[in-house]
Amino acid sequence: MKKVYENARAALEGIGDGAVIMSGGFGLCGNPENLITALAELGVTGLTVISNNCGTDHQGLGVLLQNRQIRKMISSYVGENKNFEQQFLSGELEVELAPQGTLAERIRAGGAGIPAFFTPTGYGTSVAEGKETRELGGRNCVLEQALTADYALVKAWRGDTHGNLVYRKTARNFNPMMATAGRVTIAEVEELVPAGSLDPDTIHTPGIFVQRIIQGRDYVKPIEQRTVRARAGRA
Repeated sequence: MKKVYENARAALEGIGDGAVIMSGGFGLCGNPENLITALAELGVTGLTVISNNCGTDHQGLGVLLQNRQIRKMISSYVGENKNFEQQFLSGELEVELAPQGTLAERIRAGGAGIPAFFTPTGYGTSVAEGKETRELGGRNCVLEQALTADYALVKAWRGDTHGNLVYRKTARNFNPMMATAGRVTIAEVEELVPAGSLDPDTIHTPGIFVQRIIQGRDYVKPIEQRTVRARAGRA
């Protein structure tokens, strides 16, 4: 099975209006930049996007919001995007918020074939409204449904032509679990190497989970909020 695609646009073949998409990244760290840009250019609409957050006004998934391509967001943190706030308050954007750990576990469960699980997180709050609850081990728990997607877009540091992936430091974040939860997983990598080049003990995502892979290019790797301190001796 050929997994290497010429570019991001080619790798997105088949994605249509109304698709459910997972997108890796935490803030702007570990975002599949090339795939997001190509998705914006593709112009598909009515998307449901599962991601920890939705980028910023002009970067990351925020570009798709600007284009009015997203119908629903399933996220944990949405505080860096004014477009998100405006579309949500106007009723244009449907939003499902989940505690960050719960979101991660819902994705992991989806990739592991576990349809649902109980967690104490969120019990007694609005997160639990309309959900089954049960006392387990003396703690009140909420039943949370697993998450899967039509397509998972992930970013890795290195990958080989068989789709094996290695992530780097904090850019690992949500990418590995999302790679297992997409019916079609599309990976972009900074370095694409021949099969057999990666040390098997360093591989984070086995190639069996990846259907398409591209060599990324022109990475910006923006920083959401640059926080620095004054040099010694300066105010």
